[in-house]
Amino acid sequence: MVFKYCAECGHKLDEIRLGDDDCKICPSCKRIYGNNPLPVVEVLVVNELNEILLLKQDYISKDKWTVVSGYMVNGETIEEAVAREVKEETGQTVTKCQYVSSYYFEPKQLIMIGFIAYVNKSDFADSDEVDDLKWYKVHEVESVIARENNCSGMHFDMCKKYLQENDGRE
Repeated sequence: MVFKYCAECGHKLDEIRLGDDDCKICPSCKRIYGNNPLPVVEVLVVNELNEILLLKQDYISKDKWTVVSGYMVNGETIEEAVAREVKEETGQTVTKCQYVSSYYFEPKQLIMIGFIAYVNKSDFADSDEVDDLKWYKVHEVESVIARENNCSGMHFDMCKKYLQENDGRE
């Protein structure tokens, strides 16, 4: 996120060099702003039947499906963000999660922190953020997952590889 004005006092920020980094500083309160991406969790949800849970979010794509994702909130760990986002968007309760990979999503200056979350299949929850939810067999995912202007497809590929190497699942 790029700031032009100080979030604390509202003054216009000045550009400075701090060590090797280009930063901004408030000339009034001296708060420093780095050029940092926002952290977002990207989660492939897998149930005990080895099915993959995908979401339909029309504001992202009218015809493709995505994995669970969401911004971290202040005060939570990455694992807590994974469990919270899965619960909020799907109603599923995470029993275990595993870090897989990270991705930089330049269009929105996000660092996507990719996990697999394991759940025991249960009823879906209603969410204002989600238009539809569906369990897929692994071999069905490729034809429906979002790959354009989205990290879901790349994350699915990394998770599928991880599962094949570590769990023997496919």
